[in-house]
Amino acid sequence: MNEWFGSTPIALLGVVLSSMGMYLTILVLARWSGVRSFAQMSAFDVAVTIAIGSLLATSVVSTDPPLLQGVTAAATLYGLQLVVSRLRRHNETTRRTFDNDPILLMGPGGQLLAENMQIARVTEDDLRCQLRKANVIDPSQVEAVIMEGTGTVHVLRGHGTSPTPDAWILQNVRDYSGALASPLSSRC
Repeated sequence: MNEWFGSTPIALLGVVLSSMGMYLTILVLARWSGVRSFAQMSAFDVAVTIAIGSLLATSVVSTDPPLLQGVTAAATLYGLQLVVSRLRRHNETTRRTFDNDPILLMGPGGQLLAENMQIARVTEDDLRCQLRKANVIDPSQVEAVIMEGTGTVHVLRGHGTSPTPDAWILQNVRDYSGALASPLSSRC
């Protein structure tokens, strides 16, 4: 029972030094790799962020792995993130492998897209919650609700205009309902 609540001064000093070492390592690596290192723009970015958090926690409070192994693992994860982000930018196959394309959940005029919602595993309650977060009072004012590849939901309002089906903002958005195939402005 004593080992749950107590520790030796040497063990506590080890935690302090490991914390400082991992903190400095992650700070340097994050500055080196740029803002994107915590941006979570793709599923791969989310996985790397979670892995780095887990690695930080393990390296700080445990002697296994030792600090040098934790530093090496963090550098490897940041390096992989840089390589994958560059490959994603220049190669569509790589982008599709590492990224989840966004999916349209609600179409013009507040039209619920049940098939898309089912594929994204989103309920009407989930969607209502996101609309409330976006301060939507009248769903008919919504032109699109899109779930991004990272799980973030964005609500697009028309403000009197509707995006065309080939609008740049809707590029790569999955739509199994066909709502994007028809002109958005031709609704009743």
